[in-house]
Amino acid sequence: MIQSQTYLDVADNSGARKLMCIRISGTSNCKYANIGDAAIAVVKEALPNMSVKKSEVVRAVAVRTRRGLKRKNGTALESDDNAAVIVNQENNPKGTRIFGPVAKELRECNPARIISLAPEVS
Repeated sequence: MIQSQTYLDVADNSGARKLMCIRISGTSNCKYANIGDAAIAVVKEALPNMSVKKSEVVRAVAVRTRRGLKRKNGTALESDDNAAVIVNQENNPKGTRIFGPVAKELRECNPARIISLAPEVS
């Protein structure tokens, strides 16, 4: 689960390295984000001379969480880190590559392009 003030690793090559979640998108009383949920975040660390700068406010979609999720067949999917992909208003990723595995539950959510760029869908 990702909530406000949570630090996230960036799983794409947009230029950002660390994000801090400042708001969960959705309903007004949404406190936590799971895999596939969108959030508003601020860039805390970024590479120089890239498209995303430090202290820029961006939209991000969570692709991995430490809490994980349970599937209907009884298996659980957990990760070692909280990671997100920076997206634009049309939910297309800003980067051209996605690093690390992403959950297949993202197919049910809006950002289908993230799955097509991912090297491994678990």
